[in-house]
Amino acid sequence: MTQEKEGVVSLQADESYCIGSAKPIPDLSIEVIFTSGGISKLERYKALRVLKVWFWEDGLLTVYHLHDGSYEWVDRSQLPGLNDLNLDLLRQYILMAETDAGEAIRAFRREI
Repeated sequence: MTQEKEGVVSLQADESYCIGSAKPIPDLSIEVIFTSGGISKLERYKALRVLKVWFWEDGLLTVYHLHDGSYEWVDRSQLPGLNDLNLDLLRQYILMAETDAGEAIRAFRREI
């Protein structure tokens, strides 16, 4: 999904999600960083007013929340339905999925 504020900024996250209903700007954007990017993209997300941005890089998941016009690092999601999500456990399943996605999904389902 391309996220755009015409004439100001445009970017495309690796994954984007709207919670509750479809919106032109998602509630959550996820960036998977392989070679470039990273938290430097937060300024662009801020211009779009994306509430939550997650970064996955080198086996680490970092979560940012837009609060009072600036992003702050948080240790858990603040989105409804995701605020009880154990991010350390999610990270383990993501790493597991790199070699066996089926087993990662089965293990995750057993956990919830």
